[in-house]
Amino acid sequence: MFAAEDDRLEVVGAAGALAEEEFADRACSWQGKFPWENLAMLADHGLVGVNLPEEYGGRGMDEFTAMAVIEAVGRVCPDTANALYVSSMVSPRAVDMFGSEAAKEKYLPPICAGDRSFSIAISEPAAGSDAGSMRTQVEEDAGDLTISGEKIWVGYLQQSAAAMVWTRFPDGNLGTVIVDLNAPGIEVLERYENMAGQIQTHFRMDDVPVPAGNVLVRGERAFKRQLRALNWERLGSATYANAISRCALENALEYAREREQFDQPISEFQGLRWKLADATADLEASRAVAYRAARRAAERDRVPDRVETNVAKLYSGQVAEEVVSEALQVFGARGYQRGHPLEYLYRLQRSRRIAAGTDEIVRNTIADQVIEEGLPDLF
Repeated sequence: MFAAEDDRLEVVGAAGALAEEEFADRACSWQGKFPWENLAMLADHGLVGVNLPEEYGGRGMDEFTAMAVIEAVGRVCPDTANALYVSSMVSPRAVDMFGSEAAKEKYLPPICAGDRSFSIAISEPAAGSDAGSMRTQVEEDAGDLTISGEKIWVGYLQQSAAAMVWTRFPDGNLGTVIVDLNAPGIEVLERYENMAGQIQTHFRMDDVPVPAGNVLVRGERAFKRQLRALNWERLGSATYANAISRCALENALEYAREREQFDQPISEFQGLRWKLADATADLEASRAVAYRAARRAAERDRVPDRVETNVAKLYSGQVAEEVVSEALQVFGARGYQRGHPLEYLYRLQRSRRIAAGTDEIVRNTIADQVIEEGLPDLF
């Protein structure tokens, strides 16, 4: 159900005001650490999982509203926006859409309370974008399920109680299960620090028990439904990228107004004015593409259009790279120094062209769809 405009404005306004008041001082200084304090404050105000059902601690609103909350927080503190993104648009959303009642009751309330994160484990050492090469396997014996395999590049595993794991079932079809990370048979093989300081984990599962209620989807038709539902994750990724762009651009605007050279603010120089104008135009176009896809989906009570979603994902990542780079240029040498907000944002934004689908995979997806079925509907 599409949320009423007044309700949405109230929730988004509250999130933005809280971010301005409480998160600004530490923004762009987390260096990969998970902002638990900020997430707890948001949860206290009912702003975590706004698109998850009320009976599990959410607000029962739509993904359009969740995206707007992510952006309102992210323009101040992108790290906190990322925490909101993974709490509302990735694994918890899949649990809500496909999970058993037992799974929803167990896993969603701690997410909405800001007490836990929930990882997603897809990539393997030999299977990244090529999901067909996945070797992780569920075995079934007299109704009891176990899972074995390796997963790599898993974010927030240390902060999570569970992970949504992509796997192969005995019939050969792909599906997903929830794996409790304190279950026997799980071994962390290595932890990696990416260029934004975030820790990603490579772990192995050996005959890890999977309760029947922890199966999210199995079977070809069910897995196709989950693949379509991933459109929400990609729109969330686009929103997060736009939030990073907005944060960088607002920092650059403030600096350009204050910094003086040749007896005038640098905002008076045409070269910088055009940078700021172009960045604003690109960001507004990126936001429009993402929100149009989300609004159309929410109004029709369905998942977003495949082409619209992937266009938003592709374009927002490219815009973020350009906008953050040009915002750093406004600061000059100052922005290039280790520890400066723009230096951090430059490293942070680069993941948006890799996570939730690389640019190359997304382009192929768009091309496949428009060649086979034509362009999206105009209205």
